[in-house]
Amino acid sequence: MPAMTTTMERSETAGVVSAPYRALSFGLVAIVTLLAFEAMAVATAMPVVARELRGMHLYNLAFSATLAASVIATVLGGRWSDRRGPLEPIAAGVATFVAGLLLAGFAPNMEMFVAGRFVQGLGAGATQVALYVLVARVYPGALHPKVFALFSAAWVVPSMIGPAIAGFVVENADWRWIFLGVSLIVVPSALLLWRGTVGRELGGGIAEPAPGLGRKLLWASLTAVAAALIQYGSALKLAGLPLLAAGVVLLAVVLPKLLLPGSLRAAPGLPTAPVLRGLAFGSLTAAQVLIPLMLMNERGLSATGAGVVLTIGALGWSTGSWIKGRGRIGHMTAIRGGAGLLATGLALVTLVLVDGVPIAVAYVAMALAGLGIGALHPTVSVLVLQMSAEGEEGQNSAAVGVGESVFTVVAVAGSGALFTAAAENYAIGLASTVVLAFLAFLLAPRLVRSARAGTMERTAS
Repeated sequence: MPAMTTTMERSETAGVVSAPYRALSFGLVAIVTLLAFEAMAVATAMPVVARELRGMHLYNLAFSATLAASVIATVLGGRWSDRRGPLEPIAAGVATFVAGLLLAGFAPNMEMFVAGRFVQGLGAGATQVALYVLVARVYPGALHPKVFALFSAAWVVPSMIGPAIAGFVVENADWRWIFLGVSLIVVPSALLLWRGTVGRELGGGIAEPAPGLGRKLLWASLTAVAAALIQYGSALKLAGLPLLAAGVVLLAVVLPKLLLPGSLRAAPGLPTAPVLRGLAFGSLTAAQVLIPLMLMNERGLSATGAGVVLTIGALGWSTGSWIKGRGRIGHMTAIRGGAGLLATGLALVTLVLVDGVPIAVAYVAMALAGLGIGALHPTVSVLVLQMSAEGEEGQNSAAVGVGESVFTVVAVAGSGALFTAAAENYAIGLASTVVLAFLAFLLAPRLVRSARAGTMERTAS
């Protein structure tokens, strides 16, 4: 018994890159980095892809197809992970993601390319939610903040070099190698991750289907359709209003069936998580759509200069996650303080519209916004795992993933619609993102109250 206790104590105090976890941690980072690189690079390559494949009319659908597919796969991957363990959905997700990359890379026309993007979304959605369950099953709770900080850090390098590499490939080789090249290195990364799981008890093994899974997949499919209608309809301006309205109505009906009971009224505790993180991440994503355009069109920055502003935000995200992972701040500070920094940063960047305000303010603003989301985003993941009963980590993480995806689509569509309706007024478009971040700030106490770093108390009803 003393020897077993000593082993358990060492496991609890070991770091995420110490011997017991090194291979697994490197595998996790490799997979997340590749998913992030593909997401960052494709935005740079997409105008060239659409032009060469003569598919500008499907430009927006190439983005929304991936997001819509990820909503479906997130639900399936979460339930699958709870019932059978995370390795099967990770393997299936990686294989599906590679298939989507190959479809896109060899696509002879835009329709096939969009189909490839849809398949990529299926693979990425299933993989990401299963990775969360893998973290819950392998790492002790004390290491969860550090693991999720690694996830955030894994986005930094793709955020910094992904667009530049994609631009170089497009200009000097062929855009197809962006997809084909990633497919070549996904499998070795997955094998590294698998090696880190050998000999570990990961749970699962229950063969019977999860109750209600068929209905969940139906609601997920309808939610994906609604999200695509909202995004595509908002891009068509007045002509897209019927699609936009249909998407909003459909979303209002089906989304509550995928989120946790009480989520849309922000019931205290776990139900608040999908809405809070959806508002925070959605506000930042919507702002990042408008900020480069604002800096180039209103302040004369080059595309590279505007991109640097977003890169600073990514570095801020990594720094915020690192600070939280060190355990120096409590959960309430990370979530409410993070939302406050996010709202402050987005408000400050709006001031750059005034000619007399130095461009440097935009860099400071995005650093603050990045710090905020970097502290908030992984902390919500940590709390979801802490609040989940054993065997429910997958479906609860899936609910948060669905909420984040759907709220992000609505935030991007809403801010874009306001921007267009107000005769391309950047201040109004960005103001809507500040409001969303401030709502996340107000909701933070309903998710958690923290007395000190590393502790968690659920709010009282």
